[in-house]
Amino acid sequence: MKLQQLRYIWEVAHHDLNVSATAQSLYTSQPGISKQIRLLEDELGVEVFARSGKHLTRVTPAGERIIATAGEILRKVESIKQIAQEFSNEKKGTLSIATTHTQARYALPPVISSFIKQYPDVALHMHQGTPLQIAEMAADGTVDFAIATEALELFGDLVMMPCYRWNRCVVVPVGHPLTKLPKLTLEALAEYPLVTYVFGFTGRSKLDEAFSHRGLSPKVVFTAADADVIKTYVRLGLGVGILAKMAVDAVLDPDLVVLDASDLFESSVTKIGFRRGTFLRGFMCDFIEKFAPHLTREVQTKAMQCHNKAEMDELFANVQLPTF
Repeated sequence: MKLQQLRYIWEVAHHDLNVSATAQSLYTSQPGISKQIRLLEDELGVEVFARSGKHLTRVTPAGERIIATAGEILRKVESIKQIAQEFSNEKKGTLSIATTHTQARYALPPVISSFIKQYPDVALHMHQGTPLQIAEMAADGTVDFAIATEALELFGDLVMMPCYRWNRCVVVPVGHPLTKLPKLTLEALAEYPLVTYVFGFTGRSKLDEAFSHRGLSPKVVFTAADADVIKTYVRLGLGVGILAKMAVDAVLDPDLVVLDASDLFESSVTKIGFRRGTFLRGFMCDFIEKFAPHLTREVQTKAMQCHNKAEMDELFANVQLPTF
């Protein structure tokens, strides 16, 4: 059994069983990958993939467990490399982050700018996706860190640390009737078509829960994953926008009126997560602390020692998170 063979079955499984695409991503030949997979299956005495002719059709039950174990082995190998790199050149390496548009556009720029100045030889890679995709990328080792508000709690093998709380706001064009109300209410909002985040994005669940709790059925006419897209369609008159307060800038959005909605919706918490057992290099620890100053190296170490959500909640029970 070779490490290369484990890499091949892992990559094929994560390229939708497309051996050709896998070969391109690994800069090798399709026949070479197929041969090595066959050799591994012959050695193990079981099929990892079911086939129809020359095509792989599905992962076998035995293959699912083998691939899962192969992933763990590959991640351990990566940790060994990280440890070696930390001692050979502590300020050089790569850092991969998966996050949503709102975080990438509004929360992370100053953090990344500061990080790059301190670590010019660290290559940063940012992946954007849905919260579920982001959590999956962290869980399977595709990225080092996941930064999101939703879905991270679905993966028990992630260490998740709270970074900050954030509130929502309502945005409308100048002169909109809602700007003339003495106080904004959910009932008033429910009378207008709404433009907001796709379900599962950026705390959308808290919005739905608030309306549902009051027995209201808001008319959501347009959803998007991108706060800038939401603002664009508010400007077009499609509806009233509800989005993260951090995503509105008085200088960049002078044509929009911002109405505070922090009393209408429960605040959400953005978290940073990484796979349990990951070796955090020095610059990775520094990135976390730049993003959330209360997450010092000491706190990070304690978080990694937590065995479950209850212990993690207890660790941060008395921490006053910053609010945006």
